[in-house]
Amino acid sequence: MVNSLHAVFHAIANVQNEQEFRLALTDKISDHFGVQNWGIYLLDEQPTAEIDVPGIPAVCLESNPVGRYVVERHAPAHEQLLLSPGDWKHFCSRHDHEHVMTGPIVCDGRLIGTLNLARDKGNPPFNGNDLADLSALCIHLSAKMATLRAQPKISNSLLVSPLTTRELEIAELVAQGLTNAEIGERLWITQNSVKQALKRMFRKLKVSARAEMVAKLQDIQVSSRIIL
Repeated sequence: MVNSLHAVFHAIANVQNEQEFRLALTDKISDHFGVQNWGIYLLDEQPTAEIDVPGIPAVCLESNPVGRYVVERHAPAHEQLLLSPGDWKHFCSRHDHEHVMTGPIVCDGRLIGTLNLARDKGNPPFNGNDLADLSALCIHLSAKMATLRAQPKISNSLLVSPLTTRELEIAELVAQGLTNAEIGERLWITQNSVKQALKRMFRKLKVSARAEMVAKLQDIQVSSRIIL
């Protein structure tokens, strides 16, 4: 366990920009915590409709007690820390959110995002060791995010695309051949949110089709590497 957590820390340390976070941690988070679903949510990427309580994305239903705990205390929590066994299902009916754990990403004293983990039905609930590991992980994420955001803004002109981190994540799933419904399931957002995001992405890239979008992003990425 210790080695796998160190591997996560090492991956975070090597991230060069916000776009790389999810790709760098994809397998490591799942392997260490034994989760089937997880996501990093940065608040400045979320449209207003995706916000549940002030300052946190809606991971499940409204009045998410785990999310509220994180917002109020900037500390990680899982559902059994706050609720009696089984009570979580009163707040969330999704089959892939049988057990949830959420931690804060903090920068300059404010919550800028969350790291959300979920286990499917039939898996054990999160425990104190999981919570301690998530707390350590969030410290590293917060410190790295603060470092990235403190870098000169000139570097932003050399980012691989005009898309946000969330839009790039959607584009990656489009490139893998996922449908809007499958992308929404993977990212814990509605199918309509995916549809609206794709419309924005098409406008930004001046394209009209999914395949055209993927091809243009690949061209931009190659050109950016040459410039760098």
